[in-house]
Amino acid sequence: MTGSAPATAASPRICPNCDGFATAAVSSGDRDASGQLPTLAVDCPACHGAGTLPASAVQFVGGRA
Repeated sequence: MTGSAPATAASPRICPNCDGFATAAVSSGDRDASGQLPTLAVDCPACHGAGTLPASAVQFVGGRA
């Protein structure tokens, strides 16, 4: 077979800022009257809560990924 290899879909890579843990629960103070701890769900600002980033747009044949 001659020619270049067929293009494959690039797999997404894990976000380097959150290491794939895209959403964290942050406590927002003391417990309320019913004993529950109020929390806020905070998303990673780099990946917007996805945990992954798109693969590099350009990869050269034989180059390192």
